[in-house]
Amino acid sequence: MRLTVAAGERILAPVERFIGKRSLVGDATFFDEERFPWVKRIEDSHEVILRELEGVLADREALPSFQEISKDQIGITNDDRWKTFFLYGYGFEAKLGVELCPRTAELMRSIPGMTTAMFSILSPRKHINPHRGPYKGVLRYHLGLIIPERQEECRIRVGQDIRHWEKGRSLIFDDTYNHEVWNDTDEVRVVLFVDVLRPLPFPDSAINRAIVKLIGLSPFVLDAKRNQQAWERRYRARLALARADAASRADAAQL
Repeated sequence: MRLTVAAGERILAPVERFIGKRSLVGDATFFDEERFPWVKRIEDSHEVILRELEGVLADREALPSFQEISKDQIGITNDDRWKTFFLYGYGFEAKLGVELCPRTAELMRSIPGMTTAMFSILSPRKHINPHRGPYKGVLRYHLGLIIPERQEECRIRVGQDIRHWEKGRSLIFDDTYNHEVWNDTDEVRVVLFVDVLRPLPFPDSAINRAIVKLIGLSPFVLDAKRNQQAWERRYRARLALARADAASRADAAQL
């Protein structure tokens, strides 16, 4: 798997240099949110998103770690303190996520060029090791949802630039720059994590969209899709067992 990713990065390297030069929003670590008109709509809906997130977090221990879904993440995290809850991944729909978070899913579909959307759940004292994203043709968006009180101690470094999250506010960055994350607090941090196609002029935009579609058919994405589907089956069984147990208790209480 790592050899496949490394080979893909070598093949895409000249493409990425071209993309950086052609980018309609420039080639930077972080980007001005005002360059993306859809951001305000998502920020204005952050309370709606948060309510659906709270339902997901009611059973946080059952949520998968990132590397449980995406095995290639094992190099940057190897415990269960970075959990995820997917809605979309490189164009594939996570059916359980869309079912449990319908309004969030609808908002995600309204984002131009959305390829991936999930909740990223970082436990207290968790550090995500330095790494880079797979492809410069997408940009990463974070919406702060549950943010520790000591915000400055929960932060992200992209290149040489460091930012921290705020509830209801956005960060947009190029994850192909070396980056890492710290949550040096005793509280959980949760953001909405979205990848979107980088704005490019035509026909570069069409080529970029085709490349991202091909990445979505790559072995590491298809493997992640299978892992997500397997986890969803286990989680649905867990939900069914919990409902059956609750119904049994209710029946017993009426006797």
